[in-house]
Amino acid sequence: MTAQNLIRYIRQTIFPGIGEEGQRKLLDARVLVVGCGANGTNIANHLARAGVGHLTVVDRDFIELNNLQRQLLFDEHDLAQNLPKAVAAERKLRAINSDIEVRGLVSDVNAENIESLIAGMTLVMDGTDNFETRYILNDACVKHGIPWIYTGAVSSYGMSQTIIPGKTACLRCLFADIPPAGTTATCDTAGVIGPLVSVAAGISASEALKLIVGQGDINEGVVHVDVWYNTYEQFATGGPRPDCPACGQRNFEFLNQEIGGQSVSLCGRNAVQIRQAGGGKLPLAHLADRLNAVATVTARNDYLLRFEVDGYDITLFADARAIIKGTQEESVARGLYAKYIGA
Repeated sequence: MTAQNLIRYIRQTIFPGIGEEGQRKLLDARVLVVGCGANGTNIANHLARAGVGHLTVVDRDFIELNNLQRQLLFDEHDLAQNLPKAVAAERKLRAINSDIEVRGLVSDVNAENIESLIAGMTLVMDGTDNFETRYILNDACVKHGIPWIYTGAVSSYGMSQTIIPGKTACLRCLFADIPPAGTTATCDTAGVIGPLVSVAAGISASEALKLIVGQGDINEGVVHVDVWYNTYEQFATGGPRPDCPACGQRNFEFLNQEIGGQSVSLCGRNAVQIRQAGGGKLPLAHLADRLNAVATVTARNDYLLRFEVDGYDITLFADARAIIKGTQEESVARGLYAKYIGA
C-alpha cells in the first residue's frame, strides 16, 4: 500500500475494525454491484470511496429525470447525454477514486450471463429493482458459494440481508417463491424518499466492508429500518433450510430457467423490458435510418437508440434489449418489439 493510499484511507485505517491489513483486503477485493439505481449507486459510491480495488457495476437501464432525486451518482449533465446508468456510474466512480479498477457494463443480468458475471468475485451486492433478478442472483451465488447482500428500499422503509452460502439462510430459505404480483409495495404505488435509500444502502455497504476485512459482527438475519417512524429491527433467520430448493436441494430453478421469462415489468416506470435470448450487438445507426420512416427518433449514441411510435417511448440498446414505456402489458411490449425491431 503506497503512501498516497495511506493518506486517502487514513480515516478508516485508524478505525480498529479495518486497519491497514483490512485496507489491503479491500484493495484486493473484487465486488459486483448488480443494478445501478437508487441502492446500487449508493452502495457503489461507498465501496469506491472505501477503496474496493476492483468494482464492477452492471445495469440494463438509462437515466431519467426522476432518478436524480435519489440516485447519487447521476446529474443533469448525464441526463442530457442520454447515458446508460452503467456508463455514467463508471465515469463518476473513476472520478471519485482513480486508484481502483472500475468497470461499467450496460447489460441485463439474467440466467444466461449471471455465472460469468460473478466468476472470481469476492462479494456480490444487490442493487436490483425486481425479485426475479434477485432469485437468479441467489441461485448463482449459492451454487458457487459466493456471499451476496440483498438490499431493498421503498417508501420510508428498507431491508438488508447478508447471505453467506452454507452458513446463513438464503433468499429462497425465507421466500420459496417470488411474491405474487400486487402483494408487495413498489415505488409506483408507495414512492420512496432519498434519505431512506442512503440508510438502507449504508447498512449493506457496512456489511460488505465487514465481510471483506473479516471483522465485525455480520448480520446473519434481516435488518428492517423505517426512517419516517424511527424503527430499527433485526430478525433472526437461522441457517440454511434443508427443504430450501437452492440451499438444501441444490435445485437452481431460476438459474436453469425453469422459472422466469424474457420480459419483465419495471418498477416505477409503466414500462416493460424485452430481452432476446442470445442477444447480439445491434447496428443502431442502421436501425435509426430505417425507423426514421415510421417513427420519431429522439436520441442515439453508441449505447442506445430512442424513438417514439404509436404513443410509446421505446429505448433500444446495443445488446438487443428494449425498454418499452407506456405499457405494463408484456404481450403488448413483445408485439411492439416484433413490429418495429424484429425477431
